[in-house]
Amino acid sequence: MIRIFIAEDQRMLRGALGSLLELEDDIDVVGQAENGKEALAAILSLKPDVCLIDIEMPYMSGLEVAQELNRQNSDCKIIILTTFARPGYFEQALKANVHGYLLKDGSSDDLAESIRNVMKGKREFAHELIFGSIKGDNPLSEREQEVLRLAATGKTSKEISKELYLSAGTIRNYMSEIINKLEAKNRIEAISVAEKNGWI
Repeated sequence: MIRIFIAEDQRMLRGALGSLLELEDDIDVVGQAENGKEALAAILSLKPDVCLIDIEMPYMSGLEVAQELNRQNSDCKIIILTTFARPGYFEQALKANVHGYLLKDGSSDDLAESIRNVMKGKREFAHELIFGSIKGDNPLSEREQEVLRLAATGKTSKEISKELYLSAGTIRNYMSEIINKLEAKNRIEAISVAEKNGWI
């Protein structure tokens, strides 16, 4: 029996997913959560075989949950479910070592089959999501992503320079390059563009 955990913030969808998967002879839904924080605690406690995680949830995103499970060397196989074919998300999902990255609008039969394939050691990725990621590779270098992530938390150039042990002038240069690459008018717009595309 494959033990499944479902993390999804939309109650109706979570209930429907659980009910449909319970109809499968070899699948048992052992728990559900409506936000990332709750999901992480439950997954670490229940130790399911596979967790289906929505990418956008309150408190912690599905990617953050996946990253944390990866850090804690959890044996749980992670399948991210999303309605978003946003560039950058797929890249982050691969870094978080997920076993599946699928669209929510697939059939429950296909989902059940993907779960079985993941249990056999395969990886399941929706073609549309892979294609979307190829079209929209992250234009920012790792250092630029780091600078913009810190800026997104509200830190000033001076605070970022202290944190990264770089001069304030270097940070300003990075920020100027980021704004230029993202074709943004200013730092706020650059953060918005990068977040929307899943690049930070």
